[in-house]
Order: sequence, then C-alpha cells, then structure tokens
Amino acid sequence: MEIREWAWRIVASGSLEEKLQPVREPFTDHAPGTALVFLQPARPANLRFARRRTAPAMPSLSAMHDPAKRAVAHHIMANHELQALEVMARTLLMFPDAPSDFRLGMTWVMADEQKHTRMHVERARVLGLEFGDLPVNCYIWKKSLAFANVLDYLAGLPLVFEGRNLDHTLEFADAFSQAGDERSSVLMRTVHRDEIEHVRFGVDWLRRLKPAEWSDWQAFTTHLHFPLKAEKAVGDVFQREARLAAGMTEDFVRELDAFTQRK
Repeated sequence: MEIREWAWRIVASGSLEEKLQPVREPFTDHAPGTALVFLQPARPANLRFARRRTAPAMPSLSAMHDPAKRAVAHHIMANHELQALEVMARTLLMFPDAPSDFRLGMTWVMADEQKHTRMHVERARVLGLEFGDLPVNCYIWKKSLAFANVLDYLAGLPLVFEGRNLDHTLEFADAFSQAGDERSSVLMRTVHRDEIEHVRFGVDWLRRLKPAEWSDWQAFTTHLHFPLKAEKAVGDVFQREARLAAGMTEDFVRELDAFTQRK
C-alpha cells in the first residue's frame, strides 16, 4: 500500500474501524504527492472533538481502585493514542518531501498507535465504558497545528508527548497494579516498551535532520512551539533508564531531569 493512501485514510475516514485497520502488505512510497493540510481529522460523531473544557479530566492515580475511574482513564488514553495516530498521518501528508526512510519508519510507529488505541478501547469496554461514550478533547491534535516542518514534529510529538509517556505509562501501571487490575497494568507496560522505541525513532531522526553544529538539546528546544515546552516532556516519576534506552544522551537526560527536580 502507498503511504499517502494509508495516511489519507487515517485522517479523512470517519470510521474508527478504518482508522485502526492494520495493513498486512508492505508499504511503498512511490507517489508521496503534494503537500496536504488538514485542520481537523474526520471522526465518527461520538468521537468528534468536544468543546473546550467539556471532556472529562484524567482521574487521579489514587482513584484507580474504582473500576469506573479506570475505565475513564483508558477512554482518555485511547483518545490520546488515536490523536497521535492522526497527527502522524497528517505529518506524512503535510511533508511528502521528507526522506522516504523517515516516512517508512513512521508506518511501524503508527501501527503501534493503532494497536495501543485498540487495547485501550477494549480495556475500557471490559470495565463498562464504550469508546465514544464520553466527550474527547483535541489537545494533541491542536498542538500539532503549529508543526511547520518535520523537526517541529519530532520535537513535539516523539520527544514531548511520547517522551512524557515514558513516565506516565509506568505511573499508571503501578497504580493499576495497586488496584488489583493486572490486565491494565500489563497493558501499560506494553505501551511503555513500545514508547521507548518511538522515542528512539524521534531522537534518531532529530539527529539526522538537525543542523550538524546543533546539540540534540538545542534542536529540541528550538523546534518547540508555545505552549509546548521542554518541561512538558517529563512526568512525576522520571524514568532515566528508559530515556537512555531510547538513545538520549546523558546531557539530554540531565537537562530533562532538572525539571522533575524542580517539581
């Protein structure tokens, strides 16, 4: 399947099933086409972005003993994963001149995002909540509208959103385990392992595409657009080893860790 065709389907289809349908055949990038810009993704009516402040907030970790709160958490995380998938597809359509190796690499990251979305949707269902029963926000998608080039994307999504998830996944895994929900805990640890590889992909391509004289940190911070800031790339419990496993340098990890120390 051509990458452009798949990316178009993910952004332009109003069917959740089509967005999440795995592709078994090899991808090709023979016809990347001209740049296309989507201001919002098509979605089924029950998953369209809600008005500001109408989607539920993430329940606190201390509330995870309540199955209904765990269901809400999985519902919110399913929407996060779906937004990440849609932003990645939008990036492929916006920047058809990006290196073909980058574009092909994005396809396996996106396949993981599809998998993560399906996992959270199923877990929420088991806990009594169908995906789309609650309003969903557009936070990740909205922030992606400021991405003007591939380096902006790399700084914003893999290194901020997925980087922060290196912490959040284990925070939730521990909270679910303490609540006796080992299925949810295993799910989060699976996502954590995948996120290490996603962040590694972002770090690798940041290095390949940045000016040679820039450090990784300079490239990262230069390509962040307010309100995305470097401090948003960390959670409450800093996972140093996961970041090193993802290919970040000691200096880069030290800069990030400084934000958790201030917390």
